[in-house]
Amino acid sequence: MVGVSGWSTRLGCSIVVGMQERPRRYPSDTSDAQWVVIEPLLPPLARRGRPVAHARRDVLDAILYVVRTGCAWRALPVDFPPWQTVYWYFNQWEQQKVTEKILPVVRGQLRIAEGRDPEPSAGIIDSQSVKGADTVGQDSRGYDAGKKTGGRKRFIVTDTLGLLLTTMVCSASVQDRDGAKPILLNLYLRTRVRFVYADAGFAGRLLDWAATILQTTIEIIRKPPEQRGFTVLPRRWVVERTLAWLTAHRRLARDYERHPTTSEAMIRWAAISTITRRIARGYPATRQQKHTTPSTH
Repeated sequence: MVGVSGWSTRLGCSIVVGMQERPRRYPSDTSDAQWVVIEPLLPPLARRGRPVAHARRDVLDAILYVVRTGCAWRALPVDFPPWQTVYWYFNQWEQQKVTEKILPVVRGQLRIAEGRDPEPSAGIIDSQSVKGADTVGQDSRGYDAGKKTGGRKRFIVTDTLGLLLTTMVCSASVQDRDGAKPILLNLYLRTRVRFVYADAGFAGRLLDWAATILQTTIEIIRKPPEQRGFTVLPRRWVVERTLAWLTAHRRLARDYERHPTTSEAMIRWAAISTITRRIARGYPATRQQKHTTPSTH
């Protein structure tokens, strides 16, 4: 974590007194309905200590602004709390595994709203190579010869609705079947998913390893032999759509983070923002026209 002033490092033992929140003015800001979902999942404020200078909702909006717009921490607009304070909270919350705790809760809420069991039993895995900025450490960057991309590779597993289950970021030089092992192990420990769809890049010894060590079945979805050009493939399109959702957040269009764990945190914040927006909206985006346009019949 970067060095910050002494008063900000004591925020964790502070209380809120007569605080005025900033007006919501950016597309990335949380709506009132989103905040109702997220606020109870954030760490509680300490009951003793000096007053907190900034509302946690403002801090959260600042984090989501960075994730959505891709700006540097130091470039945060002046109506947000000081960037040192925002970055301090970002680090403190990650040390407390806040995003790892929020994600399964909001995912379960959305799955229930979609008429599904809150805990999925099947997942879909995929990887994405992205260019690394000059801030990416040499110890965690590489070259993906297949995609001709130098930087990092992010692995994600989603449920069959495309909601993020877990993620892992590593060097772009890591092969899919090798990088899949740690994320599948994490999936095994954190969820009850025991059936995973994957593309041909994950075929081979990984299937036997997953079946033997994790009691997890991996089904390879292959392209039809006669396929020419782009074709939507069953199951695989879901995780590819999720990767598109994630890279719509400009901080994820390229990897800027010094440490892979920070990249993973950015991915989780993007997923949390997307999921809570869907919860707050109350219906899928494809049904928006039905809800907003009065019927003429």
